[in-house]
Amino acid sequence: MNKKRNKLEIIRDILQVINSRNGKIKPTHILYKSNLSHQMMEEYLKDLIEKQFVKETKTKTGKTYSITEKGHEYLKKYTLIAEFTESFGLD
Repeated sequence: MNKKRNKLEIIRDILQVINSRNGKIKPTHILYKSNLSHQMMEEYLKDLIEKQFVKETKTKTGKTYSITEKGHEYLKKYTLIAEFTESFGLD
């Protein structure tokens, strides 16, 4: 059975999804690829925008989201911490 993701893992997943699409993605793609409900995705995106991990751009056809430098830094540090805890069997 899979364990439930914590907030930090969900943030990582959202940022990785955005990053994997050349740093620009529509909300529908985030929704499907991060495996969140629409309501949860909206809450996380709002929080990530407020904390400047993600930037929202409004276009004629809707919205797109891009990862900021702060978001890239989060991914780097998250990976470092995950590798550290895994190396000691703490994952």
